[in-house]
Amino acid sequence: MKARFAIVAALLGGLVALAVVSTQTGQRQVSIVITNGTVVTMDGSRRVIADGAVAIDGPGIVAVDAADVVERRFRGAETIDAAGQVVLPGLVNTHTHAPMVLYRGLADDLALMEWLTKYIFPAEAKTVSPDFVRAGTRLAALEMIQSGTTTYADMYYFEEEIARETKAAGLRGVLGQTIIQFPVADAKTPADALARAEALITAFKGDALITPAVAPHAIYTLDGPTLMAARTLARRHGVPTLIHLAETSDELNTAQERFKASPVNYLERLGFLGPGVLAAHAVWVSDAEIALLRKREVGVSHNPESNMKLASGTAPVTSYRAAEVAIGLGTDGAASNNDLDMFEAMRVASLLQKVRTGDPRALGAAAALELATIGGARALGMASQIGSLEPGKRADVIIVGMTAARQTPMYDPVSHLVYTTRGDDVRTTIVNGRVLMRDRRVLTLDEAAVLAEARAWAVKVRAAVN
Repeated sequence: MKARFAIVAALLGGLVALAVVSTQTGQRQVSIVITNGTVVTMDGSRRVIADGAVAIDGPGIVAVDAADVVERRFRGAETIDAAGQVVLPGLVNTHTHAPMVLYRGLADDLALMEWLTKYIFPAEAKTVSPDFVRAGTRLAALEMIQSGTTTYADMYYFEEEIARETKAAGLRGVLGQTIIQFPVADAKTPADALARAEALITAFKGDALITPAVAPHAIYTLDGPTLMAARTLARRHGVPTLIHLAETSDELNTAQERFKASPVNYLERLGFLGPGVLAAHAVWVSDAEIALLRKREVGVSHNPESNMKLASGTAPVTSYRAAEVAIGLGTDGAASNNDLDMFEAMRVASLLQKVRTGDPRALGAAAALELATIGGARALGMASQIGSLEPGKRADVIIVGMTAARQTPMYDPVSHLVYTTRGDDVRTTIVNGRVLMRDRRVLTLDEAAVLAEARAWAVKVRAAVN
């Protein structure tokens, strides 16, 4: 007992001594100081600080400045040396279906409607369950933490399970319960799905990491009254609405046949569009519809890899940006991408717009990085909290190694982040001030167990669909 008291006394004495040192030197004690790195802030002036530092206290950022300035003002309980690395805001994935990582590579090289109706919907009917969703979310969370995504928007089934696993892994999520017209694993009717969505909202509204949302699937899988019931529910609770919109030419043609309107104009006619709506894909739109989306303050998620792989088309990203639409970047689900690497998504987004427009400056590196950070935060209505490294914002930070052969030499860190870097170059991931991965070791998930569980599920999926 005396030995235990002695240990406690020594620890307390050390803390007091540290506080005295901090007081004497004029330093403020904070949780973490990241120092000696190249800091890409993505703030309003897009500062890049060659020898910079970020001070974090609890869940928030308290300083972003030159390393010597920060070190004079702050002392970290933990100091992370980012020498030879780039420090930047955590990446924001504005559209995915997390548990669908368990369908990665299940059905490739198909158009969207064939892929959905002949492979994905039947596979889901046979395999989706709470256990499936939990396992898939853990695998997706592991992949996102390892590749630098700190916030993601999701729409799937059993979304309350996704929320619990996301929170346990330490990620930030905007998570939408899917509403769809036909019976699915977690809801036999749209009314059942709406009830599940409201329960999700009740359970997680106000959570530090989880933003609950309502996710009506698409105009081709829902009737008008159900679309509006979903939107009304989201408006009543002040939460986001996530929807697939104008993804393919087939969707455009179907809308014209059924509603005598484009997908965008059909939703406008219903009274669906407005602040809080995030439209995934939005490929097949006119200039007038882009202006309408801007007027209604609708956010857009651009998913270049999924759109290319499914041959859905190429979104007019340069037109969205010119119209000042809030547009972010997404991977879509790993069943149609086939990964959740936002660095790859940035690179593809940039190159695709160059080819689409014939202009090598159409979507440069800085613009692509903006889509994956502050642009995504704006699209989700979260720009006051995340998307840039600024005092007062949440401490969602990643540290990226820049010493590999393919990254040498480095003249421009922003160029390297977009055109050279891969997800597995991320060394450290921090969300809400909590270190989720340090030096490539994930701290919030058992990597071996997650991978073993996913492989076991792959056996079950293969058996179910054969």
